[in-house]
Amino acid sequence: MFSTMELTFLGHACVLLSGKKSVLIDPFIPEGELPEDVDLVAVTHGHADHLGEAVRLHRPTVAINEVAKYLAEQGVPAEGMNHGGAITLDGVLFRMTHAIHSSWIEEAGPGYNGGGAAGFVIGMEGVSVYHAGDTALFSDMKLIGELYHPDVALLPIGGRFTMAPEEAMIAARFIGAPLVIPIHYNTWPKIRQDPGPFKAALEKTTDIRVEILRPGDTISIP
Repeated sequence: MFSTMELTFLGHACVLLSGKKSVLIDPFIPEGELPEDVDLVAVTHGHADHLGEAVRLHRPTVAINEVAKYLAEQGVPAEGMNHGGAITLDGVLFRMTHAIHSSWIEEAGPGYNGGGAAGFVIGMEGVSVYHAGDTALFSDMKLIGELYHPDVALLPIGGRFTMAPEEAMIAARFIGAPLVIPIHYNTWPKIRQDPGPFKAALEKTTDIRVEILRPGDTISIP
């Protein structure tokens, strides 16, 4: 019998998954404080608004090889992996997916190789959560749905640096998760979006449910 996973949106692209373990994804928020007592951290790519406070938190951290090596140099117990790979830590399954986005480790200075940007499908408590990271729309999102059948999809909708709502609607259909949560919008004026029409259009034309979460909101995923 599976327990319930709780998902807390902390802001920007930062999400906390709480079950038998606590997993913090992309540990950056523009305001407030991140939780300190997490078990695991996952970083989608090396940009400062995603790598965030991974070094300070100093928790076991899953990231693409180049980011993991940088974190290890800072003393972080990092686990490197790459697109298409999988790793299980403390009973939590991490699958690394492709993402279309640039990646360099801004904290390390210009030109520091951050490898490729990525997403994660994270499995815990019988629930599968897809965090797309920063990405454009790409057709192989269909394969993510067919292979991993995520229960929840966290999709960026901010535009300019990632998909906008129009592309994210197509992504949601490709992935087929019954629940979609928009992320990576309204943090700054350049990624200002109204998620309301995205929710209304997707729910009107599909069976997908959209939850618009404010920073600090928590939902339970059975």
